[in-house]
Amino acid sequence: VQLVESGGGLVQPGGFLRLSCVASGFTGNILRMSWYRQAPGKERELVASIVSGAEITNYANAVKGRFTIARDKSKNTVLLQMNSLKPDDTAVYYCYLRVLRVSFTDYWGQGTQVTVSS
Repeated sequence: VQLVESGGGLVQPGGFLRLSCVASGFTGNILRMSWYRQAPGKERELVASIVSGAEITNYANAVKGRFTIARDKSKNTVLLQMNSLKPDDTAVYYCYLRVLRVSFTDYWGQGTQVTVSS
C-alpha cells in the first residue's frame, strides 16, 4: 500500500498551499481519509478528516475557515487546500487512510513538510 503525498513547501504568512495524497495498492473500502500534522516537539494532531459515503468533514479548531479537505473518489485521492497560512501551521503533514475489508486497517503516508515563514 502506498500513500504518496505532494504539495508541501515554503510559503509566506498569508499564502496558500494545496496538499495531495494518492492512495494505491490497498483492498477493501475506504472509510476515512485524513490529514494529520506534527510540529517539532509536539504530538501528531488531526487537521482535517473526511468520512466516505456521506462525505462528512471535520476540522481542527485551529484551521477551521482556512483549510478545506476534499476527496476525489475516482482517483483515491484526498486534497487539503490550505489558505491564510500562519507560522503555527508549520509542520510535517501526514496523509492517513482507514480501510475496511475483514477488519479495519490504517495506513500512513511518509509526510510532507510545510513551512510558513517570511
